[in-house]
Amino acid sequence: MFVFIVNLSHYVCMYIKVAVVAGAKKEIVVRDREDHYTITVREPAERNLANTRIREIIAHEVSVPVGKVRLISGHQNPHKILSIMD
Repeated sequence: MFVFIVNLSHYVCMYIKVAVVAGAKKEIVVRDREDHYTITVREPAERNLANTRIREIIAHEVSVPVGKVRLISGHQNPHKILSIMD
């Protein structure tokens, strides 16, 4: 019998909800609440371009590298949930 003990106490995960408007003329970021943003991006909602830009914007807003931001749900939906591992 094997027992694996994993200490995840040093990992902190934060979830952020984002409402997205893709293909807009201007890029606008509005922080509605601490964990909710409304973002308009110029990139179209195809070939993952808008999702990539959303990850970059959120990473800049919370001052973490883009690699720490993951899209959890809403890959093909304007309402997304992102996680940020710290």
